[in-house]
Amino acid sequence: MTRSSRTLNLIAAVAAVFALACAVDPAAEPPSPASDRPAATSTVPGQQEDGTMTEAEFASDLNGAVEIAESYWTAQFDNAGQQFKPIRQLVPYRRSGEVACGDQPLPGNNAAYCSAGDFIAYDSDWAVAAFQKIGDAFLFYLLGHEYAHGVQLRLGHDFSSSIDTELQADCMAGAYIGDSVRAKALSLQDGDLEELRTGLAAVGDDPDQPWFAPNAHGTAAQRTRAFFAGYERSLGACNL
Repeated sequence: MTRSSRTLNLIAAVAAVFALACAVDPAAEPPSPASDRPAATSTVPGQQEDGTMTEAEFASDLNGAVEIAESYWTAQFDNAGQQFKPIRQLVPYRRSGEVACGDQPLPGNNAAYCSAGDFIAYDSDWAVAAFQKIGDAFLFYLLGHEYAHGVQLRLGHDFSSSIDTELQADCMAGAYIGDSVRAKALSLQDGDLEELRTGLAAVGDDPDQPWFAPNAHGTAAQRTRAFFAGYERSLGACNL
């Protein structure tokens, strides 16, 4: 995919770094100290796929993903005769427990939407390393999935079922990306969809995990179906 002539190639080696958290604790306090810009991190020697090597590129692409998400969801709410309020803040952190959602410290190597605090928090070292290894399309799925949790909150979703919440967020992320491609805000490159399928296959729950587990996100097949249902058929596929 491309955005404003920047390449968004998705590299398929995602199993070790591509994990998304659910929305957490609806009784959250404002985030612990951290700026709303990515924190400094080191680069990964020898990895130059997609040219995504620097913190400046990471910050630029993350900001671009946020801008597209805000524009997309503003248009969807406008079409429904409602006003959309963008998610309040992106909060980078560098240590497990540095940022909390209510009384729940957020772990390292993770990203999550905190509902009552209305912020997306992410481990900046992990996110930048994934950006360097996978490519900057990673940020559009990561941001799209977590941003979808904020939209769910705005629509009155009760977050009572983890797996339903997560699969709906995957569908909404697919709609955000697919509709943005159709609107020419993003453009596909050869092989992007197959690479994205490979990436989604890596983020499914362990086959032995019960569907009703508190942190269930769905099997690889379920998550792939949910994402591409949204990608191909827009939000009408997402049971909103």
